[in-house]
Amino acid sequence: MIRLVGTLPEKLYVAVSGGADSMAVLDFLTRTNRDIRVVHVNHGTEHAEKASALVEAHCWDKGYNLKTFNMERERDPKESIEEYWRNERYRIFSNLEGPVITCHHLDDVIEWYLFSAIHGEGRIMPYERGNVIRPFLLTPRQILRRWCERKNVPFVEDPGNKDERYMRSIIRHEILPQALRVNPGLHKVVFKLVKQKYALV
Repeated sequence: MIRLVGTLPEKLYVAVSGGADSMAVLDFLTRTNRDIRVVHVNHGTEHAEKASALVEAHCWDKGYNLKTFNMERERDPKESIEEYWRNERYRIFSNLEGPVITCHHLDDVIEWYLFSAIHGEGRIMPYERGNVIRPFLLTPRQILRRWCERKNVPFVEDPGNKDERYMRSIIRHEILPQALRVNPGLHKVVFKLVKQKYALV
């Protein structure tokens, strides 16, 4: 079941990458009778061109209002490629008028919790960052994937999710499986932490 944190605004942007998570979130939200606009950021990679084509075709087919953006500035040598992409996305989102919904979900919260714990302080992903809202923090990734399968929602797989040059891939494919061996109930643990943090108990 898709679970929400907080109350969704009536008028909003949905950040859509073309992956299963964001395509499921878009499809879910368009069924809630809200004024929805789509924002898509092209990261300039070979995969990004395929993702952009899918998002544009889907929005055209469904009649969704779409805004697309490209990476504009040069990457600072001190930034990792992940930091660069993230910083540019949030810069773009911050210039939009109105709230921006992202598809961050429970598995993202767990991965962020492990990453931050390794760096000295286990933290729960914030619900808000500026005008960005993350209402799907209680929903597991597999629920969103199943939504796409049940509703015939198209999506593209990002090969970067398996590329261990990226820190998120190391966390997801190396560290998280070992953490689940130690505590198979890790999803339940973090689920409770999210509910406690946002006073949902």
